[in-house]
Amino acid sequence: MGHLDHATFGWLTPLLSYAMACIGAALGLSCTVRALDTTGRSRRNWLITAASAIGSGIWTMHFVAMLGFGVYGTDIRYNVPLTFLSLLGAMVVVGGGVFAVGYSRDRTRALLLGGFATGLGVASMHYLGMAALRLHGTVHYDPLRVVLSVVIAVIAATAALWAALNIRSTRAVALASLVMGAAVSSMHYTGMLAVTVQVTPSGAALHGATAMQFIFPLAVGLGSYLFLTSAFVALSPTAPERAAYAHAEHAQPPSEAATARGGRGPDLRSRRAAPSPEAPPVGIR
Repeated sequence: MGHLDHATFGWLTPLLSYAMACIGAALGLSCTVRALDTTGRSRRNWLITAASAIGSGIWTMHFVAMLGFGVYGTDIRYNVPLTFLSLLGAMVVVGGGVFAVGYSRDRTRALLLGGFATGLGVASMHYLGMAALRLHGTVHYDPLRVVLSVVIAVIAATAALWAALNIRSTRAVALASLVMGAAVSSMHYTGMLAVTVQVTPSGAALHGATAMQFIFPLAVGLGSYLFLTSAFVALSPTAPERAAYAHAEHAQPPSEAATARGGRGPDLRSRRAAPSPEAPPVGIR
């Protein structure tokens, strides 16, 4: 039986993976809140952004945590296509959950269905990512701990979607993100505690990429995406801000409103239509 080490770099990878889970959750919740305040194509776009943010945040959390995973007696490689398939799968299944919340009229049913689907997305991403593991030996799982990890994922996802439906303030979203990040990390390490490895010593070369070979594309690709998404969400006005702006513009006097629209003053067509004070009334010669 191979000895497993879940933190070969100490507390660095657990803390960093937790931070990535919180960032993805914060972006996803913020986008879901924006989606619920809009309609039509705008709602759809916000929900797609929410699914991609949550999915990529969870996937990044998993991979960063796996940087600290080691098995004594064998090297570790990762199947690259299967690893990225786990990212795509997480986004698709999480997308099903957030769309259920975004478009269902029955909020209770939507919350339960969306939380279940999103939790399954989190769990499927984790175990599909583990299926990409390549080592000299055989990986076994404790079924009870696997089920427990899936239950944690579903509860975490349901709690996060409940927060998106019921909270609006920035502080509340930040707090919910910290809770969801902790729950996702707990799910990951519960799933990892279900793992045992029967090492089979071998001199054959392992196919796939090392964990360190993922760092550069991970940092540049997903790091840039999460940064740009954060900037986009921060710069986009919320529904109350748009309503306040529209109310302020409507409450302005006509001359000030025209100046605010472009500083052109009164409409020229109105001035042409107004009769000149020196002209005689119509019909008098």
